[in-house]
Amino acid sequence: MKADTVDLLILAGTFEARQLAHAVFKASPNLAAVVSYAGIVSDLPDLPLPSRIGGFGGVEGLADYLRKKDVRLVVDATHPYAAQMSRNAAIACEQTGTALIRLERASWLPSEEDNWTGVSSMDAACDQLEPQSRVFLAVGRKDLQPFLKRDDLFALARMIEPPDYALPSGWHLELARPAQSVEAELDLLQRHRITRLVCKNSGGTRAFAKLEAARLLKLPVTMVERPKLPSTTTASAVEELLEMISAQLMTS
Repeated sequence: MKADTVDLLILAGTFEARQLAHAVFKASPNLAAVVSYAGIVSDLPDLPLPSRIGGFGGVEGLADYLRKKDVRLVVDATHPYAAQMSRNAAIACEQTGTALIRLERASWLPSEEDNWTGVSSMDAACDQLEPQSRVFLAVGRKDLQPFLKRDDLFALARMIEPPDYALPSGWHLELARPAQSVEAELDLLQRHRITRLVCKNSGGTRAFAKLEAARLLKLPVTMVERPKLPSTTTASAVEELLEMISAQLMTS
């Protein structure tokens, strides 16, 4: 076995990926595991496993990495909307015969008190906004472009790092991660007199507070549906995924 062999490659980008890295190290500290980040966000967590930052160079680059490192298992723990990376991973793993498991957290579902409208794209979300809307765009910096064509909007745009282009002068840029408390989200929505929330159905618990706040304020929500991803083995929680990793690496 080569010294630089990688047993487990974790394609990261979610809070669950961080949890998994800690869980893997705790369960098997001698496992040759690497956590890979795309490098979109510079504020990366301190993990107990080695990390690599930057893209692979598409399917061909990822497949080359899998072969060179003799990777035994890939875990796709990227964001549910990082569709291109998930597709690349599925193709590269198929080409190289590498096992693949995707962490697919459950989607959010509306309650009877919610007023959600599902749309298939950011363009559709933009087109359905009422004139003169005061909208909270909780979609990240990569998906703001469609809304720039609407000069009648006030938009509160929240993201971790600023975009590399200027936002309209009437918008408010909030550089922050999603608030963990409903009270903080209520304050944000009320302070900016928001009339509609636009967000992705990311699932999980860490970004749900904004939806609870919208429910309490009886605000309509435009929910951008998840992209369709290639069929593969999936796990819905870190605990389930850890068991699957253990079984795969012990038997492969």
